[in-house]
Amino acid sequence: MSTLEFNEALIDIENNLRSFALGFTRNNEDAKDLTQETMLKAITYKNYYTPQTNFKAWVFTIMRNIFINQYRRKVKSGTIFDNSKELFLITNSPGKDENPVSQIATKDIESKIDGLSEEYKDPFVMHFKGFKYKEIADKLGIPIGTVKSRIFIARKKLIDLLPDYSLSLN
Repeated sequence: MSTLEFNEALIDIENNLRSFALGFTRNNEDAKDLTQETMLKAITYKNYYTPQTNFKAWVFTIMRNIFINQYRRKVKSGTIFDNSKELFLITNSPGKDENPVSQIATKDIESKIDGLSEEYKDPFVMHFKGFKYKEIADKLGIPIGTVKSRIFIARKKLIDLLPDYSLSLN
């Protein structure tokens, strides 16, 4: 497929891409941005497209992957945009106006986590903060299987230490 044919095929599906993006973002401006970024990435990586295959599916897959990666970055940074009329900025961090009951519960849970031995507490806390198993294994210098095992055991111990909160798991 020549560059001209590639670009024409991409332009032909632009409206379809924008509609697909709108389904992800639920916002016109974000959908336009996602469409533009998808088209740019498709042009950048056009050498990876295999001729005689479904071009539209290839480009839509690029868009889906871009959206997923952006979403994961937003979640990891702790900020998500609410696209309602009020455009609230939502953070994953607890607010200052927590009620006293939740503050007591948080302190209770944190004290139980602090009471775990270091070999279980460190992998558990790192996993809770969003580290991947591989990252934890590399930082602590232990095998991935050991990391998974210690996190599992830490969870079990916390369930036993915090019976009042176990109903919320179901």
